[in-house]
Amino acid sequence: MLLKECYEAFGGDYESVRDRIPQEEIVRKFLIKFLSEPSYDNLCKALAAEEYTEAFRAVHSLKGVCQNLGFDQLQKSSSVLTELLRNSMEKQVDMEQCKVALREVNEDYKIVIDAITRLAAGE
Repeated sequence: MLLKECYEAFGGDYESVRDRIPQEEIVRKFLIKFLSEPSYDNLCKALAAEEYTEAFRAVHSLKGVCQNLGFDQLQKSSSVLTELLRNSMEKQVDMEQCKVALREVNEDYKIVIDAITRLAAGE
């Protein structure tokens, strides 16, 4: 799989990433490094433990990484969850809305991870 095909597989913005990072090999390196990026796992653990401030930090980090790497759909879904968790110390978190948003993040994350895994395997 070519790098551009990987981006197409998850609906990413390949051209804007290449504008910021012109060397394809560096983009590839960052994509493969994303496979071990802990924000998603931290988000899931924090939500399971009802640690909403930590969940906010994790999803905010995930959103930022996605924005930098051009993972448009995952960035959008993580942005929705970020806003639901923002200021979680000051207000009650609507867990029903968070569950819906988390399902979207989960689906988008899986698509990105599957594509990057195929890229890393040389498929």
